[in-house]
Amino acid sequence: MKLFDSELKVMEVLWEHGQKSAREIVDILSKRIGWNKNTTYTVIKKCIEKGAVEREEPGFLCKALVSRDEAAQSETEQLIDKMYGGSSELFFSSFLKNQGISEEEAARIAKMIRSH
Repeated sequence: MKLFDSELKVMEVLWEHGQKSAREIVDILSKRIGWNKNTTYTVIKKCIEKGAVEREEPGFLCKALVSRDEAAQSETEQLIDKMYGGSSELFFSSFLKNQGISEEEAARIAKMIRSH
């Protein structure tokens, strides 16, 4: 599931705070990034249409149907497919070349790889 940056803003509120009414999401995003009510409701509607958010009555309560980890995994898979032809090896190679990691991080990553 592809979530756009605007949709991730709504999801972040739900991941941080749990179930919230649309009005509460409006208030949070108004303070956080200056969105108005119409913008927030439009983005919530898009999240609902994608199946990322569920709306419950009464009170237009919204809850995340997708976890932060699921969204991150989907974004990572799409990036690897788009930029590296689906090759995790090319992705890691590029990451290491550009970012670099400490010996401690390398040891933790090696341990993660062995456990999976």
